[in-house]
Amino acid sequence: MPAFQDKHKSALPSPRRIRRGCSKELYRTVKRMKIYIPDAKLKEGEDIYYRKVIANLIWIHENSSNRKVLANWWDEHVSQELAELWEVDRTKLSESFRDAFGG
Repeated sequence: MPAFQDKHKSALPSPRRIRRGCSKELYRTVKRMKIYIPDAKLKEGEDIYYRKVIANLIWIHENSSNRKVLANWWDEHVSQELAELWEVDRTKLSESFRDAFGG
């Protein structure tokens, strides 16, 4: 691979950065939904999201520049579990996530 392509590749994010990112994304999603989620359920949702991101980290990192693809992944792999945990409408949750995430 030519040297000029190496400078545009970034390293994988640290676990701390991933956890903080997941937390911020879910905070923004809940804020847009204008509902109250108890702290314990919010924390549990963050843990679910974090584990799924870690499990798919390479793919997510490779597609990090395409928010629409990442939002589609979130809909497919995360939204159902969070909607059940938080007892909210999955469609509204997905729309709020896309609005907050930008996908």
